[in-house]
Amino acid sequence: MAETKPSVSPSRKTQRAAAILVAIVGWARPAAASGSFLQSSAPTKDAGADLDAQTWFQTGQAAMQAGDLRNARAAFRHVLALDPKAAAAYVNLGVIAMRQKEWEEALRNLRTAEKLAPKMSGVRLNIGLVEYRQENYAAAIAPFESVLRDDPASVQARYLLGLCLTFTEKYAKAAATLEPLWTELSGDILYLYVLGMAANLGGNQELDQKAMRRLVEVGGDSPELHLILGKAHIQRQEYPAAVEELQKAVHAKSDLPYAHFNLGMAYAKQGEYEKSAAEFQKDIQVEPDLADNYEQLAQLYSRQQRDDEAGAAAQKALDLNARSATAWYVLAKVHDRRKEYAQALKAIDAAGKFAPSNQNVLILRAQILLHLGRTAEAKAEFEKAKNLVAEGEQKDREALGEKMLPSPELKQSVP
Repeated sequence: MAETKPSVSPSRKTQRAAAILVAIVGWARPAAASGSFLQSSAPTKDAGADLDAQTWFQTGQAAMQAGDLRNARAAFRHVLALDPKAAAAYVNLGVIAMRQKEWEEALRNLRTAEKLAPKMSGVRLNIGLVEYRQENYAAAIAPFESVLRDDPASVQARYLLGLCLTFTEKYAKAAATLEPLWTELSGDILYLYVLGMAANLGGNQELDQKAMRRLVEVGGDSPELHLILGKAHIQRQEYPAAVEELQKAVHAKSDLPYAHFNLGMAYAKQGEYEKSAAEFQKDIQVEPDLADNYEQLAQLYSRQQRDDEAGAAAQKALDLNARSATAWYVLAKVHDRRKEYAQALKAIDAAGKFAPSNQNVLILRAQILLHLGRTAEAKAEFEKAKNLVAEGEQKDREALGEKMLPSPELKQSVP
């Protein structure tokens, strides 16, 4: 069986992006609560305590604005000690946790705020952002949809919802969600690329062509445009044209983030693995924290049975992103070839956690179980894989059901 990539939502990482690729930033900032929001919570029992709570809240806001998150957190906890129903304090504690990437704490605080102030759409927007930042795109859809129902004009909620629908392969719905933003964003290269991609994969060729025409008009001869056009050619399986565009991008701007990554993808699609690996290594020099590069290197090395290098690359990817089904899958493959079956099972179980309905993950797990003598369990895994094919839930293609090219620049240009 050819080495393939588990069907998780397409790849990830890093927050440094070229100027043209930071367009999402404006749509993905957490919303802090204001002092007026504090007034809407249940009052404290005595006026003096209420004044103290307000003072602490204002102190916390000032600390947040100054970037002093430690003192801001302490101030909002003082607010809650005086007024346990101060929803605004919970919101801002959630925002602080988001900025520090403490996702579980962020969700706890935001969920509490949601119960106390269910009509505040900003709370639900932040909940969606927490899920988005953890790449739980399916979980982020409902919060963003609820914000959009309350405020159909919210550009931020609509754009983020469109991205989540794209990442979960609901392409037609994604295109329909994003298209109303044309008036505001048709001068933005990244928006036009996402819209065109969703329209193309969702079968709306007219909208796809409209977006691509506008993309060329807006982009001119910039390296960023050549990057986006190269990605579009890869998406359409036009690999020589993709290489041509991406070479223009890296020749014009050798340190353009994601350009070498996508050139590596184009070479890999053509079976030019040495060239592909070289491009991923170049992108690592530009974006050292991008797990996607290590995921792709792990797959390339695994295909060539260069197990030491494949295992090292997979482990580096996991150091950067412990949710990488691709890296766990490759690591399981390496352990399996080394007959380290207990370690292989642990790795493939981790892959299955993030790609539970993936045919190749199920098949590899079945093979490992057979090696361990657990025949009945292995048979059950084979049956699951067989049923996926019979039900048409997954086609046999290199990307293992991933219709969309890995797009870390779309996901990680988020503060």
